[in-house]
Amino acid sequence: MNKYKIACPCHFGLESVLSFEAKKIGAENVTADNGRVTFEGDLSIIARANICFSTAERVLIQLAEFKAYSFEDLFQGVRNIPFEEFIGKDEAFPVKGYSLNSKLKSIPDCQSVIKKAAVERMKEKYGVNWLEESGAVHQIQFGIMKDVVTVYLDTSGTGLHKRGYRRNSNLAPIKETLAAGIIDLAHVRENSFVCDPFCGSGTFLIESAFKALCIAPGLNRKFAAERWEISDGSIWSEERKRAISLVKKNTEFIGKGFDIDNECVMLSNDNIKKAGVASKLTAYQGDIRNFEEVENATVICNPPYGERMLELKEAENLYRIMGKKFRKGNGNTYYIISPHEDFEKFFGRPADKRRKLYNGMIKCQLFMYFK
Repeated sequence: MNKYKIACPCHFGLESVLSFEAKKIGAENVTADNGRVTFEGDLSIIARANICFSTAERVLIQLAEFKAYSFEDLFQGVRNIPFEEFIGKDEAFPVKGYSLNSKLKSIPDCQSVIKKAAVERMKEKYGVNWLEESGAVHQIQFGIMKDVVTVYLDTSGTGLHKRGYRRNSNLAPIKETLAAGIIDLAHVRENSFVCDPFCGSGTFLIESAFKALCIAPGLNRKFAAERWEISDGSIWSEERKRAISLVKKNTEFIGKGFDIDNECVMLSNDNIKKAGVASKLTAYQGDIRNFEEVENATVICNPPYGERMLELKEAENLYRIMGKKFRKGNGNTYYIISPHEDFEKFFGRPADKRRKLYNGMIKCQLFMYFK
């Protein structure tokens, strides 16, 4: 079976977590870069990555990398890519991408040139004058950085953060892939007790259960590459069977969530049921002011923060309350993500460790207390 170079973008700050995931599924030559991890693997690894990765945003096949200083360079570079090895005669191949710090600045023009080059290649290889593009979609992605062009095929389709359980969410949900990365950094295991006192739509709780029970996040969804003509359905079927066989049904893991907003509590419990982990998780209505600790708990949360002055003051007061409630001792650990640069001052003590993360476009810190 052919091996391909595969690239998976991820949140900045989670490269090491995703690298570990890649090695765990059997990927070869794993390399971490800013905001992405690359490795090598065959079609089985591509299927396994889509089904099992918790922190990757997508699984992309890297088709080519070359320099382009003109549209002619771009056209010829793309025309040399063997698209016919992946894309059937009647299948669709839309183009999207970006360009940064390069001579080729116009995104629409780059899209047009890449599309034209791919069409010319496909028409020649299939001996036709017209391409229907009525079949399965092969999303071509490109990135141009400092005049270096990289061209990919997206095997995932809908982003991997779309697990299928969160059909509804509150106003400021944390992305599933970022939550999964934080949970990995918090060392959630099959015997962990996890608590989220600001549970929102239940993302931290559900992703914790997935981690503890070894439930593959993509087990119950479909991916773009499954519909490709070159796709071997037996590979995807076998990889799903493999993922199911790894699920740990009998664990001591348990998770509890709280939120002051009863609508959030109902939303969390609804999503927990959709995720199939209701036997391990429950959300209740509760105020952080009434928070009571238990021994050996892993507290993971994304507390509210304010963008306007009044909201900011309320958030800072909330951090003070957290500092009093989240005490040292009892074997408890705390993992708190916040964009507030002075969080530690209001919380009342410095973190044992910090990690820079991005929640969407918002620069945050993960404040870790484990001593």
